[in-house]
Amino acid sequence: MTEASPLARKLAAFVALSDEDLSMLDRLHQRRRKFVPGVDLVHQGQSNQTAYILAKGWVCSYKLLANGGRQIVDFQIPGDFLGLRSVLFRTADHNIEPVTPVEASEVIISDLLSAFADTPRLATAVLWAASRDEAMVVEHLVGIGRRNALERTAHYLLEFGARLKLVGLGTKMSYACPLSQYLLADALGLSAVHVNRVLRQLREMGLLTFHNGRVTFDDFEGLVALADFDKAYLDHDGPLLR
Repeated sequence: MTEASPLARKLAAFVALSDEDLSMLDRLHQRRRKFVPGVDLVHQGQSNQTAYILAKGWVCSYKLLANGGRQIVDFQIPGDFLGLRSVLFRTADHNIEPVTPVEASEVIISDLLSAFADTPRLATAVLWAASRDEAMVVEHLVGIGRRNALERTAHYLLEFGARLKLVGLGTKMSYACPLSQYLLADALGLSAVHVNRVLRQLREMGLLTFHNGRVTFDDFEGLVALADFDKAYLDHDGPLLR
């Protein structure tokens, strides 16, 4: 693994990683595994679960209700930890399912705790990453509760753009997105028909195009204004610890 890897890029937004930190990240990536779409990596209620570092592909985190209903909580992209809570809690509190073919590094709790003990700056960076993820969940809750469908969808797609740009998988103006309208609808608390209507409206307004698996910001500043998107909650402005 090099400094340009998705995880290193992400953590470097908070901490200037040393050679020792990068070497430890290499060791955490030793058990690389592949997963196919539709087969859960983590199961809600499962105990003795391992965590993963996502290297390639997209996954979704979701909760199942007793009546069989499903709510997607978030999507994870390369550089994200998967199931980190699951190795700290007694049982996993959510499911994690690949949306695309995935490569991820398996991380057991003893290796993770040893890494934190040996490289405290790296532990601080991972704590930052977990805190940023919590900030995103808060922002999503605000979106579902207080933003209309147009604002909510625009904000969500802008957030993806910022996250992907950080890990070297997108630009300010576009990124590849494998999500179907059904998956977006589940995450946004809308119907697939409503998402289709919103995406068409954003396109007709000259703000955004989502076509053939690619999101393009046709008017980035206009879209930011519509969504009232302030990326400060993502904390991507450069390392605080050097």
